[in-house]
Amino acid sequence: MKRLISIFLIVVPWHIALAQQLPLFDQYLYNKFLINPAHAGSDGYTSFNMTAREQWVGYSGAPKTYSLSVQTRILKRGYKIRKTIFNQTVFTPKNDGKVGFGAYVFSDRNGLIQRTGFQATYSYHMWLQKSTQLSFGLAVTGYHFIINADEQSFENASEPWLNNNLRRGIFVPDMDFGIYVLNPRFDFGFSALQLFEAAAKIGDNTYRRFRMERHFYTFGSYNLYSTGRNEFEPAVLFKISEQLMPQADIGITYIYDQRLWAGLTYRTGGGLIANIRFRYIPDHSKWTALYFGYAVDFTLSEIQRVTYGTHELTVALKFGDSTRKYRWLDRY
Repeated sequence: MKRLISIFLIVVPWHIALAQQLPLFDQYLYNKFLINPAHAGSDGYTSFNMTAREQWVGYSGAPKTYSLSVQTRILKRGYKIRKTIFNQTVFTPKNDGKVGFGAYVFSDRNGLIQRTGFQATYSYHMWLQKSTQLSFGLAVTGYHFIINADEQSFENASEPWLNNNLRRGIFVPDMDFGIYVLNPRFDFGFSALQLFEAAAKIGDNTYRRFRMERHFYTFGSYNLYSTGRNEFEPAVLFKISEQLMPQADIGITYIYDQRLWAGLTYRTGGGLIANIRFRYIPDHSKWTALYFGYAVDFTLSEIQRVTYGTHELTVALKFGDSTRKYRWLDRY
């Protein structure tokens, strides 16, 4: 029965807290695809990203998240000859370069709860003005949800937790939706995750239904051009669930020559995030760039006394023209 109480104390806060039901990311500004499906292929590059995050290092049962994602865009390549209604011969591209795709796999463990799954994304991009792009994205997700509790540790063999679906593991399908606006000077996005609100019954009828809440993300950033190679980019991310538990990240990033990024972010609820990222371009290839990023959280609460902070590592490989930022504007 003591083990049952432990599970209950872990599951209930996870169901209530926004930060616990979906994994947090500190370096989402460098890979917005993780929180918005409309970002897939929006910059015209083909990107591979790996993220490893361990929250509250040193604290037993703390959240751990690992993900591998890829996103790309079908470029405007090749032309065909066609006749207009006025019998004129014109050359048109075989595709208009407006479609993007993305996918990622992930493993997210929080105490006794573990989710392992995937996401497949379709995105569509269009121009509002000469240099402003509007994107829509729809993603299909699925994951294996399980409570990792040792059945033999229960004293009461008839305990309803022993035989429910969550202890054996269940497959949960869901969908995400996003909107994304991109300009060389700014970007803005909105996304709604877990639209189906997948539900599962815990134990017998005496237990309430457990469900995944819808989550909504709104973010934006603005590039403040400075002198020479120096730039500053303030950004904000606002997230909320249907349980009305808002949380905001407010930060600023210093950018040097599009090769080095260093940022500081305040997360409401008591958190300070420092991150650094740099780009490496191999000499033998001007078309490929390798990115390394690291972020550390300092929780401004009592739990910081018994942990070594939260750490997040990212590695990204990007294929495309890296000689100009927004070179993709000329390709579509």
